[in-house]
Amino acid sequence: MSLVQLILPEIILVAVACGLFLLSGLSKTAGRRFSPWVALAALIAACLVLVDQASSPTAGSAHTDASGSIRVFEFAWYIRILTVVVAAILLLLAWPERFTLSGNDAIDYGDDAGEFFGLALLSISGVLLSASANDLILLFLALELTSIPTYIMVATTRPLASAQEAGVKYFFLGALAAAIMLFGFSYLYGTTGSIKLWSYTDASGAHVRGITEILAAANAAGALNPWQVTAVIFLLVGFAFKIAAVPLHYYVGDVYEGAATPVTAFLAFIPKTAGFVAIVQILYAVGGPNLIFPASICKLLWWMAVLTMTAGNVLGLLQQNVKRVLAYSSVAHSGYMLVGLTTLAQAPSAAAKTDGLRGVLFYLAAYGISNAAAFAVLIMLPARTLAYTTEETLLPNQRRAMTAETFDDIAGQGRRHLGLGLCMAVACFSLIGIPLTVGFAGKVMLIAPALSGRTSALTGLAIITMINAAIAAAYYLRIVGNLFLRPAPEAAGHPHPTHAVIQRPFAVLAAIAISTAVTLILGTIPQATNTLSTVARTSTQLGQQPNAEAMPCQINAQARAD
Repeated sequence: MSLVQLILPEIILVAVACGLFLLSGLSKTAGRRFSPWVALAALIAACLVLVDQASSPTAGSAHTDASGSIRVFEFAWYIRILTVVVAAILLLLAWPERFTLSGNDAIDYGDDAGEFFGLALLSISGVLLSASANDLILLFLALELTSIPTYIMVATTRPLASAQEAGVKYFFLGALAAAIMLFGFSYLYGTTGSIKLWSYTDASGAHVRGITEILAAANAAGALNPWQVTAVIFLLVGFAFKIAAVPLHYYVGDVYEGAATPVTAFLAFIPKTAGFVAIVQILYAVGGPNLIFPASICKLLWWMAVLTMTAGNVLGLLQQNVKRVLAYSSVAHSGYMLVGLTTLAQAPSAAAKTDGLRGVLFYLAAYGISNAAAFAVLIMLPARTLAYTTEETLLPNQRRAMTAETFDDIAGQGRRHLGLGLCMAVACFSLIGIPLTVGFAGKVMLIAPALSGRTSALTGLAIITMINAAIAAAYYLRIVGNLFLRPAPEAAGHPHPTHAVIQRPFAVLAAIAISTAVTLILGTIPQATNTLSTVARTSTQLGQQPNAEAMPCQINAQARAD
């Protein structure tokens, strides 16, 4: 395939985003009226192109352009299609009301609808590009293309001081993470002399060695040198910001609470996906054909998984705001997916390593769908308590942020809006990992490879994961309990504000219906679950696979020889 064919989906999204910027600049009315439809059409077009390319007879082999900057393979097909599908659902959450066209009760982008949907498309295109990047510079630019538009989306889509504060916090910690990533990329380039992740054949037919081949030779000679290990450690810490993992998870609570709910749902999946894609790319480049890693990297992944899931669940128990609960649960789910990556690094067999990555890819889909359903239900429920003292203190545009956020807001709403309450219950049960939901299958696919590894470190990690899943059940069931069991505040003398009348855009209802249905179908129909599992397993083929049973983490050449 030519370069244009390889990145045609990204070209479509970026071109449409630029068109939306121009449209909004020329006519604010046209921008508000047509922007969401144009953005959704762009995602559908990109998805059709991806499906067509992925179903071609040559899709099973890696495709690299002449410069070696783009490399598309099974893993990239999976991530790009999954991202576009989930992003289309997330886009529905920000769909404007029928009459105002400047947002809905959960989000207010005013006359800047074109800019908002354009920024969303740019962020989505960054995820797609990160999955196919074969160049350290391009990978970094793709990650920043994913993040920078979200800084603006957080700060500009809610006329509240907390939203601007969230945008500033998010931006500055993002700048810190970018600096750490660049430091790691510079060391990786300096110790290998290459910016290409995988080797390729250039236009003249010459073989160009990539980082994977260079580090594989270093592994064969004994071990990675300390500078190469340092590079990987800095990269993992920098990527932790994208996936909201320890130690760069501090922004999550304030940013997720301050942002408009549709933007929060967007943050919970799009940057996280890009971060995990980058981690997988680097791990495969560093581990070589047999995925052998230094002990220090294995230990770092193990501790990141444990601390991330534990910190996310413990902090989730302490929150009084539902969005903050879902924020810290997002941290915990990153920890669960890090379990799969730890299995990829530490498991003693090639099969267990492949199953570990398959679990991550499956769980990413399960989390994205279930989490979208949870946030979508919050958008459809009205807020009962306001952050303003009197009606006179409300500005006209501030009345738009009127959707549920606190436990008081959702108290008793499950009985009043039974359908929405049941959809939230399904989403929470899936996020817990209760059987008959896709979340249960996802957790099994993460834990089973760790147990099959039959090492004390991985067995302990699997046990800690199950304990954390039980802890998470407390705050998810608290959400369900407030919806159905807690008396409504009206009964306690707290009347519902008369101006908090929630419009019900059909698009948001469609997003709830789709995400809830998929959550149940993938959890109750074995054929559907097996199909996604098979696709995820096929997508673990990033390049040359182990031709023998892979070895566990080693620390010296003698241990490898033994």
